[in-house]
Amino acid sequence: MRKKYIGRLSDAERASLEGAVKRLSGSSQKVRRAQILPEADADGPAWTDAAIVEAYGCRRQTVESLRERFVSGGFDSALEGRPRAFRSKLLDGVREATIIALRLGTPPAVSHETARRTLEKTTRRTARSSIG
Repeated sequence: MRKKYIGRLSDAERASLEGAVKRLSGSSQKVRRAQILPEADADGPAWTDAAIVEAYGCRRQTVESLRERFVSGGFDSALEGRPRAFRSKLLDGVREATIIALRLGTPPAVSHETARRTLEKTTRRTARSSIG
């Protein structure tokens, strides 16, 4: 299959990747990307995706997306990966303070099962309102 994204590394980028692999600096994902990028370089070895997949034990889609990120987003984007989305908190400060006050205060005159069901309903309602 013909490659859609063809990237070329500069000498400085190639040296940076070699240093990252040699020192094993960064996360394991970053080191894996630093291993794959030089092999996918059009001015270097220009390995096929299948050869890279076999050599490094990753998926073909991983190699393709790394090539695409390198061409469209640049060297740093390809090496560091995309930023992860963070989940927002289910409870705001007021609701969290209320639950903490309930937990630390004297226990109510109800069974623990009633309290569990009430908290479960509140959590579901809060989750639905934050989603929709």
